[in-house]
Amino acid sequence: MIKSLYHKISFFLLSFFIICGLLFFTSQDQQSGIEKIKVDENYKVYAPEVPEKFELFDQQIPLYKTHVKEKFDRELLVNTYWHSNTILGIKRSARWFPIIEQILKEQDVPDDFKYLALIESGLDQVVSPAGARGFWQFMKSSAKSYGLEISDHIDERYHVEKATKAACAYLKHARKQFSGDWILAAASYNMGVSGLKRRLTKQEQGNYFDLLLNSETSRYVYRIMAAKLIHQHRTDYGFYLRIQDMYKPYVYQEVSVDSSVENFVKFARQFSITYRDLKSLNPWLRDDYLKNESKKSYKIKIPVL
Repeated sequence: MIKSLYHKISFFLLSFFIICGLLFFTSQDQQSGIEKIKVDENYKVYAPEVPEKFELFDQQIPLYKTHVKEKFDRELLVNTYWHSNTILGIKRSARWFPIIEQILKEQDVPDDFKYLALIESGLDQVVSPAGARGFWQFMKSSAKSYGLEISDHIDERYHVEKATKAACAYLKHARKQFSGDWILAAASYNMGVSGLKRRLTKQEQGNYFDLLLNSETSRYVYRIMAAKLIHQHRTDYGFYLRIQDMYKPYVYQEVSVDSSVENFVKFARQFSITYRDLKSLNPWLRDDYLKNESKKSYKIKIPVL
C-alpha cells in the first residue's frame, strides 16, 4: 500500500513537471513568434521584375516562352541577392569595361560580350579547377590556337587586352559556324562549337532557347542576360553605388622590352615602384625574370603612382 501511494505521488509529480515544462516552452515559442512577426513587418524581400522585352547581342529574347522567362528570372534572383558578388562586379567594371569595350568595338563584336567576361571570371585573374585562366578563362590549347603566348615566363591569358582580342577572334569564328547567331556563339564559349553543333543536330533545333543542355550551359546565356540587365539598371535592383565606390582605372606608361630581364625586382626599382606594383599591372609576366632569346618586343606597363 505504501509502495502504491509512493508510485501515485511520483507519477503525479512527474506529470506536474512535464505539464509545467510544456507550458513554459509553449509560452517561449509564442513570445518568439510575436517577435518574429515584428521583424517580418519591417523586413521585406521582393522578387526582381523580369522585363517583358529584352535584347542580347541585338537579338530579341523569346520571353513569351514560359521556360525562357523562368530561367531568366532565376538568374536575376541569384545575382540580385548575391550582393557581394554583384557589387564586386559593378566596382570592377568601372576599371575594366572601358578597355574591353574599346577592343570589342575595334573587332566589330557586340558590346554585350563584356558581360560574358564578367560571368566567366568576375573580371578577376582567376584559375578554374580545369585550368582555364584569366578574364576570358582560356584553356591552354585554345589560347595558343588564337595567338596567345604561353611559356614558362609568359602567359598572355592574363593579358587583358590580348586575351580580349583572342576572345573576339573565337567569337567571330563561332558565329560563322552558327550562321551568324551571336547567342549560339556565346553558348559555344561554354561548351565548345562541336559540342553545341552535335546537340543542335541531334535535337533538330536551330536556336539556343529550345535546346536541352547540361545545367551549366543551359544557364550560361541567361547569366549574361542577368548581368547586363542588373548593370544597366542597377538601382532598379537595389544597387546604389556611388562614384567613389568604383575601382578607378590604372594610370600607367608603357615601356618596351626586347631583351631578357634578369630580375624584375631590380627592374621595377628603376622606375621607383615595387615588384608588387609591376606584377599588379602585368600579371602575364609569370616569373621574376624573363628569358627573351628571340628578342621579341613586349610592352610592360609601369604604374604612375
